[in-house]
Amino acid sequence: MSHGPRSGLAAVSSALLAMSRHLEVRDVLKTIVASARELLDAQYAALGVPDDHGGFAQFVVDGVSDEQWKAIGPLPRQHGILAAMLHEARAERLADVRKDPRFEGWPSAHPDLVDFLGLPIRDGDEVIGALFLANKNCPKPEGGCGFTEDDEELLGILAQHAAIALTNARLYERSRELTIAEERSRLAHELHDAVSQKLFSLRLTAQAAARLVDRDPSRAKGELQQVAALAAEAADELRAAVVELRPAALDEDGLVATLRTQVQVLDRAHSARVTFAGRGVKALPASQEEAVLRVAQEALHNALRHSGADHVDVTLDRRGSGAVLRVTDDGSGFDPRAVRRAGRHLGLVSMRDRASGAGGTLTVESAPGKGTTIEMEVPGG
Repeated sequence: MSHGPRSGLAAVSSALLAMSRHLEVRDVLKTIVASARELLDAQYAALGVPDDHGGFAQFVVDGVSDEQWKAIGPLPRQHGILAAMLHEARAERLADVRKDPRFEGWPSAHPDLVDFLGLPIRDGDEVIGALFLANKNCPKPEGGCGFTEDDEELLGILAQHAAIALTNARLYERSRELTIAEERSRLAHELHDAVSQKLFSLRLTAQAAARLVDRDPSRAKGELQQVAALAAEAADELRAAVVELRPAALDEDGLVATLRTQVQVLDRAHSARVTFAGRGVKALPASQEEAVLRVAQEALHNALRHSGADHVDVTLDRRGSGAVLRVTDDGSGFDPRAVRRAGRHLGLVSMRDRASGAGGTLTVESAPGKGTTIEMEVPGG
C-alpha cells in the first residue's frame, strides 16, 4: 500500500482492475477493502458480509495489524452503525462516530475511530455487505468530517463495482463446486452402470455353473470360464475409473513436481504467500501419492478459504521409505474438538479417511488464533 492517495481515473481504474483479477471471495473482499482505503486515503477500512444470524459470515479489515486484530477478539455483531447500513441500506458520513446515538462502543484493543464513511454494497435490492472507512488522513474542519461528498460519491462507485466483483466470485465458487459435484456424479453413474451390469452377469453365470456341476461338468466348465472373463472385464472397468480419478500429472511428473506446480499456481492466485519445499522424497506407491496430493489440496483449500492466513507453508520430507506431508498456516485456527461437536469437519474426516486408506496417519494441531498444522505420514513401499 502507498502512503498517500492516488488521484484521478488511473486510481479508480487500478482499483477496479484489482477487484476483477480475483475469483476467490475472500481475495475479492481483501482487494475491495485495500483499494477503498488507498483510494480515499483513510487509516482504516473494513467490509462485512452479513450472515442470517445477526453476525458476519466474513469480515475483512485493512490498516489493522495481525496482532491488533487478534487482540480485538471475535467478529463484531450486526449492531450500531453497521446494522443501520445493512438494514436501512443508506450511506453514513459522520464527523465523529463515537457521538452518534447508535454507537455502542468497541473492544479495548479496537483502534479509536472518529470520522466515518460507510456504504452498503447492494446486488439489486439485496444488501450483500457493508463497506466503511474511518479516520481520513487530512486536516478536519472544526466539528466536521474529513470525508467529503466527493469521497462518498467515489466510494459509491467502488461499492457498485464491488457488488459485481463479489457476486461474480460467489458464482465462480458455486460453479466450481457444482462442477466437482457433477463430475463425481458422472463417474458414479458410469461406474454403477458399467460394473453393476458385469456383476449381475457374473452372478447369473455363477448360478448357472453351480446348477450344471453335477449333471453336465463340461458345460459347467464353460460357464466358469465365462465367470473368469466377466470378472476380468469388471476389474478393467474399475481400473479405468480409478485411472480417471487419479490426476494425470502424478503419472507424468511425480508427486513432488505436481505439488510444487499446484503451490506455485495458488501463490499467484491468492494474496496469501504459499510456499513449498520437498526434501529427499522417493517415489511412493501410486495409492499413497494420490492420497498425499488429495490431503494437501484439501488442507490448502481450507487454509486459503477459511483461515485468513497470510502465509501457508507446504513441506514434503522423506521419513524412512515413506514421507511426511505438512501444511502449516498462520491463520485464525480453530478448536478441532469444537468443530467435531458442531458437526462441521472442514474436510478433516475425508483427509483422515484418505490417510488411513493409504496405510498412513493424519494429525491436526490447531487452536483459535494459533494457526493450523495438518500432518500426514505414509509408510512408502
